[in-house]
Amino acid sequence: MTNIKVNRNFVWAEAFVKQLCNSGVRYVCISPGSRSAPLTIAFANEKRIKCFTIIDERSSAFFALGIAKATNTPVAVVTTSGTATAELYPAIIEAYQSRVPLIICTADRPPELLNSGANQTINQRNLYRNHIRWYKNAGLPELTEKKLTRLKQIANKAVEISLKKDRGPVHINLPFRKPLEPGSFTDEVDTSLLEIVEEPLTHSIEKEIKLRKRTEKNIERIAEQISNFSNGLIVVCPDKYDPEFRKTVKTLAKISGYPVLADGASHLRFKVNKADRFIISNYDSFLRSKVFCERNKPEIILQFGRTVTSTVLEEYLENSGAVRYLINEYGDWFVPSKKAKLPLRLDPALFCETAIQKLSEFKFKRKSKKWLQSFKRADDISEKLKQSVISTATFPDETRIVTEIISALPSNAQLFVGNSLPVRDLDYFAGKTVKDFKVYFNRGASGIDGVTSTTLGTAIIKKPTCLLTGDVSFIHDLNALIAAKHHKIPLTIILINNNGGAIFNMLPVARYKKLLNAYFTTPHNLDIASIVKSFGHSYFNIKSWNDLQNKFNSSLNTRTLTVLEIKTDANASLKTRRDFWNAVTKSIDEEFS
Repeated sequence: MTNIKVNRNFVWAEAFVKQLCNSGVRYVCISPGSRSAPLTIAFANEKRIKCFTIIDERSSAFFALGIAKATNTPVAVVTTSGTATAELYPAIIEAYQSRVPLIICTADRPPELLNSGANQTINQRNLYRNHIRWYKNAGLPELTEKKLTRLKQIANKAVEISLKKDRGPVHINLPFRKPLEPGSFTDEVDTSLLEIVEEPLTHSIEKEIKLRKRTEKNIERIAEQISNFSNGLIVVCPDKYDPEFRKTVKTLAKISGYPVLADGASHLRFKVNKADRFIISNYDSFLRSKVFCERNKPEIILQFGRTVTSTVLEEYLENSGAVRYLINEYGDWFVPSKKAKLPLRLDPALFCETAIQKLSEFKFKRKSKKWLQSFKRADDISEKLKQSVISTATFPDETRIVTEIISALPSNAQLFVGNSLPVRDLDYFAGKTVKDFKVYFNRGASGIDGVTSTTLGTAIIKKPTCLLTGDVSFIHDLNALIAAKHHKIPLTIILINNNGGAIFNMLPVARYKKLLNAYFTTPHNLDIASIVKSFGHSYFNIKSWNDLQNKFNSSLNTRTLTVLEIKTDANASLKTRRDFWNAVTKSIDEEFS
């Protein structure tokens, strides 16, 4: 029997961190703090985990969100106690809404300091209760075999829930009493107790967990409807889809004869070949035609992924009166109007595979192609007008920026699209391409905060990465530029600067001119060049489409963060959008009257 002097906080934190690592955690984002010192040091000493130190807690959590998106692994976030914990909340909400796995580790004061006036002490128990998948208070450190084993079970369960069982953010609150210094001793324990710290739980979370599956009977019933309904739609909304789904949904479309309305953020518009004629990208344009909508009403809708980006499409689906099925792994509801069947809680690729199998058993073959041809024809008309109106728009029209970026991006690249206008312009104007690159977005709560930080997180996997964002969103997250410099993360930012919240020009509030600028578009008149350079990053003011292509291509090959600012006229760009939509509506009306 050999005794050793230890600090219980550091033994406790080490046991917790080692089990997180044994359960599959490989990344952590840490913001400085005293109360969180035991956790910070435990993570720093764990060689299997990559640590990112980020000063701003809000930026840190969004950075972690980006890593989790890119790596498909749970990422830990560490903060000290007090208001630092509240700074994480925006990213936690986004992770909750978009089911991204985060392990939120908040250090806390001991319970006797609560409501005592002690510094940096707030009620942290279940702080994020409305937007968390699971919460546990770890309790104060106790160096017994029972308590250490329970702590490791908490760590293991946190990863299990976050990654698989109820995918999304989980919160572990970890209170610590002083002393917090590494060299301070609180206990004398037998060295055999420390073996518990090192040993992984035998039932590791890395074992595969079976997906939830609906019975074949349910899918068979839908397959029967597919065979009976000639007029159907497959709507693929924003989400992260694996290659298997992209393959099987195309097969289902071919067999069923249903067009695939592919959201710009769905990946279905990319890696498209000539045989994929059933993929439709210009629906937001031609569905503005009342003539087309009246003459082409679906009977059944299969919706995969999240809520659609296009309000025009959503209105069309709502008013169709069709049977509408929502299909996603966790049975989440993604129809604001509630006009749909209860969500089917199963893997999208599994649904497609089973539906294909059932249709094959029925010996089903769609005889008429009239329905599909109507959508193809409308898509082709819209695409031709897009080429003549959008692709020839003079610099610096916002409508053309998306197509310019897509034409310049290499196939192995990553594109992060900011909220507000950028993600809408992606949906409006991104066409089909043979290129295969990943598109990322924060469409859970669709906020403009934390976009740059999230993009930096996705960029750590060392692929050429581009962020398409607006000026207000960029200003919201300037502290991300500190993390980019500190961790030497290369990123190309295409900054569309229309000097304020231009999206409000497209909303009903635009009718109230006296209020619009003062309270909604809120012009800031900031010198972006000076701001970017003050953080030590590269900056270029883009002067033409050729200049954009040249600067963009060169920036992707550098190891720095580069901002390419395009100063635009929001009103002129809005006019181009409306001219395009009006031209499409007129042509579609003539074609389908």
